[in-house]
Amino acid sequence: MGSVTGFPGVDPSDAAVGARLRRWREQRGMTVDDLARLMEITPEEERRAEAGRAHLDSASIAAATAALRLPLWALVSDTRAY
Repeated sequence: MGSVTGFPGVDPSDAAVGARLRRWREQRGMTVDDLARLMEITPEEERRAEAGRAHLDSASIAAATAALRLPLWALVSDTRAY
C-alpha cells in the first residue's frame, strides 16, 4: 500500500502510545493545548502523536507521564509493570 507523499505513515507502536496518551489526557480533563504546553511541544505535534503519526522519544514520554501524573508503563503498555 502506498502513502501520500509528505504524510507519515502510522507505526503500530506509535499508534498504541498515541491512543493511550489521548485516553489519559481526556480522563484527566486536559486539552491538547494544555498537555502540549506541559510537554514543551506544539499542539500540532501533540495531535500527531495522539494520531500515531509522530514518534514520542523517551524525554517526551517522560514529560507526558509527569504532566498526566502517571507511571511510565501507563503510556507504553496496557499491563501494569508491577
